[in-house]
Amino acid sequence: MARIVVVTSGKGGVGKTTTSAALGTGLARAGHRTVVVDFDVGLRNLDLIMGCERRVVYDFVNVINQEATLNQAMIKDKRVDGLYILAASQTRDKDALTDEGVARVMEELARDFDYIVCDSPAGIERGAMMAMYHADEAIVVTNPEVSSVRDSDRVLGILSSKSRRAEEGREPVREHLLLTRYSPERVKQGDMLSVEDVREILGIDLLGVIPESKAVLNASNAGVPVILEEDTDAGQAYQDAVARFLGEDRPHRFLEAQKKGLFGRLFGS
Repeated sequence: MARIVVVTSGKGGVGKTTTSAALGTGLARAGHRTVVVDFDVGLRNLDLIMGCERRVVYDFVNVINQEATLNQAMIKDKRVDGLYILAASQTRDKDALTDEGVARVMEELARDFDYIVCDSPAGIERGAMMAMYHADEAIVVTNPEVSSVRDSDRVLGILSSKSRRAEEGREPVREHLLLTRYSPERVKQGDMLSVEDVREILGIDLLGVIPESKAVLNASNAGVPVILEEDTDAGQAYQDAVARFLGEDRPHRFLEAQKKGLFGRLFGS
């Protein structure tokens, strides 16, 4: 049976879709048959970041409504074997995600995949609640700022009380913290929370720290999951995070401010 992994947060704009694309790609590259499902009905950004927007014919809601089969709706990634995308609908509203329909699709996907990565909308609206409900594991994505961390704490409360696992009295959802847009320089200046601050507030295991990087925007604009940009700091940080998710012990990088060279020290650049 597949492991269902929800990528979630309380606040928008923290990098959930970037993380979903990177995680799905990394898992598939490691040999695990993986599908990434976009739960953000009405917006649909996953296919853009995965570079397959022109190939979307049927979507998640079409499958829920039995207007198309999973085989018709899933898009096979052209770069990574074993990686598939199920896009969200841009023309429906959140109520199109029915309890019965989502459960049926998750059950069908679980027969064919090792991992189902659910790209959740921000907050606690219907799509987000459904994605969290079905999760076996959760990656809570947060920025190192007070409002983002506070909203993530609310999400952790939902995961512990309103998931399927909680309802059935099973082992709780396994929670991982992914800290994005981290800048050691800004932490040093007091403009950002430190890694230690965020871990102390949320109290869950740290999966990875993704540095604030232009590589993320550049990759998104190019329709390439940033984890494939192996020469960039963000790409390497996501590679480390996926390796840790799969049980590998890797040290955390990109936590210290970069030392300036002679030219930078002389001219303050």
